Amino acid sequence: MKASDLFVRCLEREGITHIFGVPGEENADFMMSLEGSSIEFVLTRHEQGAAFMAEVYGRLTGNPAGCLGTLGPGATNLITGVADANMDRAPMLVLTGQGATARQHKESHQIMDVVGMYEPVTKWAYSVNHADAIPEVVRKAVRLARTEKPGAVLIELPEDIAKIETDREPMEPRRFRRPGPDDKITDRAFDMLRNAKRPVIIAGNGAIRKRAASQLRRLCEETGIGVISTFMGKGAVDMDANYCLYTIGLGQRDIVSLAIEDADLVITLGYDMVEYHPHLWNPGGTKDIIHIDFLPAEIDRNYNPKCELIGDVAHSLWMLNERLWRHRGEVSFDLEQQAKIRARMKDELAEYSDDDTEGSIRPQKAIWDVRQALDRNDILLSGVGAHKMWIARHYQCHEPNTCLIPNGFCSMGMPLPGAVAAHIVHPDARIFAIAGDGDFLMNVQEMETARRMNSDITVMVWEDGGYGLISWKQENEFKRHTNLGFGNPDWLKLADSFGWHGQYVPNARDLRGALDTALAYKGPSLLVIPIDYRENVLLTERLGQIDVNI
Repeated sequence: MKASDLFVRCLEREGITHIFGVPGEENADFMMSLEGSSIEFVLTRHEQGAAFMAEVYGRLTGNPAGCLGTLGPGATNLITGVADANMDRAPMLVLTGQGATARQHKESHQIMDVVGMYEPVTKWAYSVNHADAIPEVVRKAVRLARTEKPGAVLIELPEDIAKIETDREPMEPRRFRRPGPDDKITDRAFDMLRNAKRPVIIAGNGAIRKRAASQLRRLCEETGIGVISTFMGKGAVDMDANYCLYTIGLGQRDIVSLAIEDADLVITLGYDMVEYHPHLWNPGGTKDIIHIDFLPAEIDRNYNPKCELIGDVAHSLWMLNERLWRHRGEVSFDLEQQAKIRARMKDELAEYSDDDTEGSIRPQKAIWDVRQALDRNDILLSGVGAHKMWIARHYQCHEPNTCLIPNGFCSMGMPLPGAVAAHIVHPDARIFAIAGDGDFLMNVQEMETARRMNSDITVMVWEDGGYGLISWKQENEFKRHTNLGFGNPDWLKLADSFGWHGQYVPNARDLRGALDTALAYKGPSLLVIPIDYRENVLLTERLGQIDVNI
């Protein structure tokens, strides 16, 4: 068979179901081979949109999808979404074409070192140089992409290699249980836990794996220990559980920061330092820490754990839970302060639930109404900007992986294409994306993809006519901001031109009804609100005045 046929058969054998992308001349053979396969190809309007779709598919399923581009500009257009997926620990296959090997050594049309460019933003990047190697290359790529911690892998297929005949067959994928920590180190961690009086848990990206979240909830039901999630750890415990202490991750001290300050033991669970740096919650490195993760702790002066449980996170938690069960009645904690912190934060989240402003809507009110409109298994996707900070702080979850926030590489432009992918993965859930006007317009062309795919999604745009997060940060540091304003389209005409349902809602009292209308519409719906970002500076001022006495 032809090498490109073998490539596709190998992807099928690995269980790859979707590839998103924009093909070019140099991957024409691959595209011909893809026709008639079991893999669905989703044509996008820009390669960056394809990469974000593959990222969200990977985050929601734990299995990689492909994103495809041609050589040169196709590969460069993909890279922002690929970097975002890799740093946010999403499994992904990046599939790029390349010019014939006979011209790669010299100056030639669109030829560039794609592999070299991708090495810093992938777990592995490789150019196929022999057709017979394809089964091993694909097997290795998928295994690396899925292995904890997951990430992106690039396979480049030159146009001449794609045409070569080969008699090789796909390899059989074999998957094995991840190892866990041994009993001796787990006993040490358990001794630290039962000798603590005020422990607290920080749940990160690695805690939202379903088995891990289940074991975490079991531990907390038994002990009552409070859980603070990072932006990407939302839903590891139910927002309604008494031990849920909501979210941490703003650059400033927040109400839930008091639980860490009060703790005599911090247990980090699937925690990535890139999300919320330890110098913000453990300055000087004085806290006793148990690090539970798939990989050893990153070296940092403010993060030097006394004990590490390395291996499968769910299994590590199960081992602790077994010890708690055996010593039932012997372990107790003083968690009164955590209960007060939860109550105070819960009141703050509901403060503007009955807001009735006209002409613009407060972020707190917008998020309150969105949370009330969505069910426990519906999915919210956030972009990057000032809206992300409000979502991170105020939008809470019942289930893991129901709020997707870019928080490693933090690229703008994910919500719209990501929502398209989320609907593919979960067609029975309601998919809701929130983007700023700057974020949304970065991949606005994927409105056509959503209409063509008949994606049942709602995208809410917070309109402020500028890059709000940058002005917020400049205001904090310099007490003023540079010119960051821009114009916007007529939103309703934009929606109509792409065949979307559209609404513009300037008054707070009308928002909940508009949300229900948008969510009930079968197909893509755009809902735009003028947002009151005066609240940004007001929040900064309040956070700077947090009283330790709860």
